Amino acid sequence: MLPISLMKYLAAIAGALLGLVFVASGIVVLFKLAPMPPIPEGTPHAHFMAAFVPTGYLTFVKVLEVLGGLLVAIPRTRNLGLLVLGPILVNILAFHAFVTNIRDLLNPVLIVLVLLALFLLWVERAAFLGLVTRSSKSAAR
Repeated sequence: MLPISLMKYLAAIAGALLGLVFVASGIVVLFKLAPMPPIPEGTPHAHFMAAFVPTGYLTFVKVLEVLGGLLVAIPRTRNLGLLVLGPILVNILAFHAFVTNIRDLLNPVLIVLVLLALFLLWVERAAFLGLVTRSSKSAAR
């Protein structure tokens, strides 16, 4: 088992990296800092984006990515950031599994993001345990 001080440093680095990726990707899309790559017409990807982009849902998700990225980068608010980014990561995985080619799940960036999030979730597992266990107060009712 690693010493607690080393775990704190590793968690801080993982939080900073995960936060940086989400903040950067959110800002790039929100402020249109890079052109969107062309999507082949008639593909499931094109149909998905045709509903996702014009409705404003993509903007909503990108704002949550920036917010979650900032929260996860700050150790004191990391758990809240993980709660915001968790569903976004699940949706990214689902998009790559069901809409694009399933081989896209082997994207190294995606794998690193999932591993960073799982590591932070494991480090903070005591804080999240209350979400999945029944407390003695609610069991007595």
